[in-house]
Amino acid sequence: MLSMKEETSMSDQYQVKDINLADEGRQMIDWAQSRMPVLMSLRKKFADAQVFKGAKIAGCIHITKETAVLVETLKACGAEVYWSGCNPLSTNDAVAAALAKSGTHIYAWHGQNTEEFYQCIEKTVSVGPNLTLDDGADLIFTVHHKYPEAAENIIGGTEETTTGVQRLRAMADDGKLLYPIYAVNDSPTKWDFDNVYGTGQSSLDGILRATSILVAGKYFVIAGYGHCGRGVALRAKGLGAKTIITEIDPVAALRASLEGHEVMTMDEAAKIGDIFITATGMKDVIVKRHFESMKNGAVVCNTGHYDCELNLKDLGSISDAVTTIRPENQEYKLKNGKSIYVLAQGRLVNLAAAEGHPSEVMDMSFSNQFLALKDMFENGKNMQNKVYTLPSETDHEIAMIKLNSMGHHVDVLTPEQISYATDYTSGT
Repeated sequence: MLSMKEETSMSDQYQVKDINLADEGRQMIDWAQSRMPVLMSLRKKFADAQVFKGAKIAGCIHITKETAVLVETLKACGAEVYWSGCNPLSTNDAVAAALAKSGTHIYAWHGQNTEEFYQCIEKTVSVGPNLTLDDGADLIFTVHHKYPEAAENIIGGTEETTTGVQRLRAMADDGKLLYPIYAVNDSPTKWDFDNVYGTGQSSLDGILRATSILVAGKYFVIAGYGHCGRGVALRAKGLGAKTIITEIDPVAALRASLEGHEVMTMDEAAKIGDIFITATGMKDVIVKRHFESMKNGAVVCNTGHYDCELNLKDLGSISDAVTTIRPENQEYKLKNGKSIYVLAQGRLVNLAAAEGHPSEVMDMSFSNQFLALKDMFENGKNMQNKVYTLPSETDHEIAMIKLNSMGHHVDVLTPEQISYATDYTSGT
């Protein structure tokens, strides 16, 4: 386990695993930047005007090469930035080092324990930010539960994930939210692309890196058929898997069935699955009885934000030994003689065992973040302490820039067509 004082590179400005990794991280950031035309166009558009001059932004999000492009875009547009990771296993240490070397206040490294994780978040709160950017709402909750006085200086914030948005809406409904939040997750150019295509591809990438398993012909069980689960199922099926969906929502379950997947309960699926992945945001999706009934050699992982979807305490209680057999792959030797393989310690398999979402989809998600923060910085003082959704015009702007960068174009309605669309006197 890392010691904050002895085994990380530290200064008043940063705390990272190894500052000597900076050159490697810079190459990764440069690659991501070349694949993120929307965000780069926003940087070019707003840098001269310094639209974030006077903004002090505390960010808590996965430290990836794509995140670095967002951070450097915010800085290029005038912001003072303080950053921490939103998951103990999702920080890319080379990227963190590159950000630190270029002058970003960053406190994050791969493999933090829980205490270190929250200490790093608290460092970003201690500087007195006036904007926050979050993925999972740990930063927002830290402000609300431990440093509520800090909220007096915060104009507003943004939230990236489904899980975080759900909890923040509940907080707002109870009248406990201390400043306005933009639910970036709820923008179509975020969740219809990031959650579906990003999660689908990167989760399979993580599974393959951690196991090198053949997916074709396997029974692949996906818990949850929201945007993320749907994306995973799409990619698993594309690799030749026999896909099984478990759900609590009958509408989502029906959709899964009509899209070609088997639908059953986890109790049923546990007996036949070869690969299991959870994507629900709910705790205890796979518990003791499920582990006990799994096949010998079953692979289990999670792509939801929190690691509570797999009850690993239950698994540990029925195991004689746990052995790390390859990076991010632990073999649990069960007392019944079977072996179960858990990837990434039950945390986000796409980030802990791979590199996270492709740059091309994060381009749209982080453009939403940029525009949400810009609007909050300019107008947040006039907003109520509620959770807001970005206007559809923002999605259209982002989608149009993305399409143009890909060489695609769309038709435009004529004035006559626009009139016809709302002409209720027109007949058949």
